[in-house]
Amino acid sequence: MILQVSNINKYFNDNHILKDVSFHMNEYDKTALVGINGSGKTTLIRIIMNELDKDGGNISLNKGVSVGYLPQNAIIDSDATIYEEVLKVKEALISDEQALRDMEKEMGDVKGRELEVLMEDYHKLEEAFDRAGGYRIASDISGTLKGLGFSEEEFGKPVNTLSGGQKTRVALSKLLVGTPDMIILDEPTNHLDMNSIIWLENYLLNYKGAVLIVSHDRYFLDRIVDHVVELDCGVCTSFTGNYSDYAAKKEIIRVSQLNAYLNQQRDIKHQQEVIEKLRSFNREKSIKRADSRAHMLEKIELIDKPTENNNSMQIVLSPRIESGKNVLDVTDLTKAYDHRLFTDINFSLRRGDHVAIIGDNGTGKTTILKIINNIVSADSGKIKLGTNVCIGYYDQEHHVLHDDKTIFEEISDDFPTLTNTEIRNMLAAFLFTGDDVFKPIHNLSGGEKGRVSLAKLMLSEANLLILDEPTNHLDITSKEILENALNNYTGTLLYVSHDRYFINRTADRILELNSEGLTEYLGNYDYYLEKKQENTTSAGSLKISSNNIKNEAAALDYKAQKAEAARIKKLNNDLNKLEDKIAHTEQAISDIDAWLNDSSNGTDTAGLIKKQKEKESLDEELLILYDKWEELSSLL
Repeated sequence: MILQVSNINKYFNDNHILKDVSFHMNEYDKTALVGINGSGKTTLIRIIMNELDKDGGNISLNKGVSVGYLPQNAIIDSDATIYEEVLKVKEALISDEQALRDMEKEMGDVKGRELEVLMEDYHKLEEAFDRAGGYRIASDISGTLKGLGFSEEEFGKPVNTLSGGQKTRVALSKLLVGTPDMIILDEPTNHLDMNSIIWLENYLLNYKGAVLIVSHDRYFLDRIVDHVVELDCGVCTSFTGNYSDYAAKKEIIRVSQLNAYLNQQRDIKHQQEVIEKLRSFNREKSIKRADSRAHMLEKIELIDKPTENNNSMQIVLSPRIESGKNVLDVTDLTKAYDHRLFTDINFSLRRGDHVAIIGDNGTGKTTILKIINNIVSADSGKIKLGTNVCIGYYDQEHHVLHDDKTIFEEISDDFPTLTNTEIRNMLAAFLFTGDDVFKPIHNLSGGEKGRVSLAKLMLSEANLLILDEPTNHLDITSKEILENALNNYTGTLLYVSHDRYFINRTADRILELNSEGLTEYLGNYDYYLEKKQENTTSAGSLKISSNNIKNEAAALDYKAQKAEAARIKKLNNDLNKLEDKIAHTEQAISDIDAWLNDSSNGTDTAGLIKKQKEKESLDEELLILYDKWEELSSLL
C-alpha cells in the first residue's frame, strides 16, 4: 500500500462536502476519482497534497514516496525556454553528470591509491547515474514534449510567451520526466489533442508507479484505470475495473437499491391496506391482529430512495421542419493562412447522418465548420445546402450570447413558450442550478458561456446541428444527457470533437482530416480504430446474434408477464371469495349474538346451548378464514 485515505471529512460553511471518505492505493494501482462537478474531487486531491486543511480523518503516504501533482490549470511563470524548464527537474542528475566530468579530468592528475579510490567512486556514481536514466535525459525530454504536442522547433520558445494550455502541457511534461513514485492528475486531457491523449494513455499504462486521475474523458479512463473511486453526495465508494465496469456495476447497484426501495414501499402500502381491512372487520380479534401488524410496521427500517440515473433528465431535440434528403455538399474546399490547411476537400451529408470530424490540432477542422457557417471564406470550392436546411451552430467563441442578460433571461427571451420549470431543467442538465441561473453572462467563464450556448442550441429546433467541441467543460453526467439527446435526434449532425467516448456513442460516420486530405470511415470510433489497424471484424454477424438474443429475451419477458398477470388475477379472485365467506360468517355470528341477547329466548336452555356451540364453531372458522386471507394477501 502506497496511500491510505481514512475517514476524511470536509465542510465549506454548512455544506458537508466529504463524509468519512476512505480508500487506499497500492504502488502500481491506476485509479480514477469520479463524480459530478462539485462532488469534491479536486478538494480531496488538494487535501491529499496538503494544500487544503481537512476537518477530520487521516492521510497516510508511505515514507520516502515522491508524488507528482498536476492541477487543472497548472500555470508556470518562467523566463526559461520550454526545453530548459523541463530540464530543471533533472538538476540532480545534471549535477551528477558534471561530477563525473570533473572526476574524469581529475584522473589525469592523480595516481596510485588515490587513483584507485577515485575510480571506485567514479564507477559507483556512474552506475547510479545510469540507473536513474542520466544517459537518457535528452531523449526522455524530447520524447515527452513531442508526445504532448510540441514540435522540436518549439523547444526554444520562452515559457512566458505560451498560452495557458501550452503552459499546462509544459507542467505535465515536467511531471512525467521527473518520474515520481505516484502521479496525481486533475483533468490532464483538457489541453491535449487526440494524438497527445493517446500518447499519454500509453505512457501511463506502462508507468512503473501509482496513478490517481480525475478526468471526464471516459475513453481515457477505460484504457488506463483498474480501480474507480466514486464521490456521490460526499460519500465514497470503491469499484474494481475501468470506467465502463464501474458504470455497469453502479447501474446494477442502483437498480437493486431502487427495486429494494420499491418493494419495501409496495409492502408498506400492502400492510397498511391489510391493517385497514382487518380493522374494518370490527371484531376484537381482527383489531388485535391489525394493531400487531401496525406495531411491526413502525419498527421497519426505511430504505432511502436512490438517486435517479442520468437518463432521468431527458433533453428532446426536435427539428421544426424536416430538411430535404440531401443536406450538405462540400466540393473541392481549399483553405490556407500562413500555411496550407487543406486542399480539395470533398464530403456530403444526407438527412439523419451523424458525422464526426477528427484530426490533429491545426489541421483545419474548426475552419471547415466556420466556412460552412459563412464565418470564414474558403480560398476555393463550394458549399451547397439542401432544401429546407436550418443550421444550429455551436462555436467556442459564443457569439450567440448577450452580455447584458442573465443566464435565465438568455433562455427565456429566446424561447418564450418554455415554462420556468422547463428552463430550469434544461439549465440543470448543463450544471446551472439554484441561483446560478441568475448570473449575468458577462460574469461567466469561457466554460460556463459554452454550456449556456449549448443549452440554447438544444432548444433551437434546427435540422442541421454543427458543433465545435461540444463536450468541453461538461462533466460525465451532462455528457451522457447530451449523448442521449443527440442519439434520439432525427436531424443531421456534424461536429468536431476529441472526446472518443462521445464520438463512439454518437457518430455513425467519421471523417479524418490530416495533411493528406480527408478519409471517410463508415462507423463509430471503435470501427475507425479497427480499420486503422487493419483488423476488421464481422460486425454484421455480431449484430444479428445480438438481435436474436434481444428477441429471445423479449419473448421470455412477455411469457413471464402473462404468467404473473394470471397469478395475480387468481389471487384476487380467491381473496374476493374469502372476503365473501368472512362477511357471511361475521353476519352469522352477529345473528347468533342477537338471538342470545334476546330476553325472550332466556328460558330455551337447549336452544341457548346449541347457539353457543354454533357461535364457538363460527368463531374458530372465522379465525381460520382470517389466517387464509392474510396468507393470500402477502402473496400479492
